[in-house]
Amino acid sequence: MSAYTQFTWDDLMYFLAVARTGQLSTAARQLRTSHATVSRRIDRLEFALKVKLFERNPRGYVLTSMGQRFVDTAEKIEAEADRLQAEISGGATAQRGVIRMSAPEGFANFFLTHQLHDFSASYPNLALELVTIQQIMSLSRKEADLAVSLDPPKAGPYDCEKIADYSLHVYGSRRYLERNGPVQNRDELLQHPFIGYIEDMIFAPGLDYLGDVHPGIKARFQSSSIFAQLTATRNDLGLCILPHFVAKQHPELQIVLADEVELRRTYWLICHHDLRNVPRVKMVIDFLFRIARANMPSFLRELDDESRR
Repeated sequence: MSAYTQFTWDDLMYFLAVARTGQLSTAARQLRTSHATVSRRIDRLEFALKVKLFERNPRGYVLTSMGQRFVDTAEKIEAEADRLQAEISGGATAQRGVIRMSAPEGFANFFLTHQLHDFSASYPNLALELVTIQQIMSLSRKEADLAVSLDPPKAGPYDCEKIADYSLHVYGSRRYLERNGPVQNRDELLQHPFIGYIEDMIFAPGLDYLGDVHPGIKARFQSSSIFAQLTATRNDLGLCILPHFVAKQHPELQIVLADEVELRRTYWLICHHDLRNVPRVKMVIDFLFRIARANMPSFLRELDDESRR
């Protein structure tokens, strides 16, 4: 390298991506470039500044004390560059990059994906990666930028905000209920086969709700997938506890004990402190809260009923 090497704004982008993720590969994915390119740009930046910004170890890249101090400066430059680009190019449409979000299957498949046309129209240069595989995304290791969760974190460097409460009810198909007769009370639920989650694979306490309806209920058909549970219910296999916003999309499903059994759960949005004010992350957060507010009646049956009157 030349002794006169100077760093550029692009180098700061690479620096911040590695600082926020701790991994060259994850930073490369976000920047849509190669692992080798990220490594080369970090080396170039350190050479230009004549300072070591990261300690390299088998787990990834860890900021040195000088690197920690440099983050604040780099983020201020990033914010000003984003503001200038937005003024020149027309606001949110100027933002580019990749956002990876982890979310429960129900929220992702039965709510969020229905809103993606609006997302694409609002942020045409942002790419969204939506992960619904259980238990693999770690915000602490920056494997995801955002997470929608049923349970807020007990500790850690996270910002956590409530997206929405939602209601769940016992459902059965109309054909099943016509063949097996009406259910008059909670004790009569024990006479019916139930569909639910595999007990030792429940990844969030908020999904462990059969006992909240009746302590004697045991699921006869179990699946880790809410889509599989929904399909089994629609095919007359038994009764199932489903979120209202999922079941309402299928008119062949009917609520059992509508006035007696209702559960409430909450979706939380979790973000690492380091990423909360990154412009593209902030835009996705704002989008999620906007669509949640606009669709609030869908989450709670009582609000849905009121909106139809």
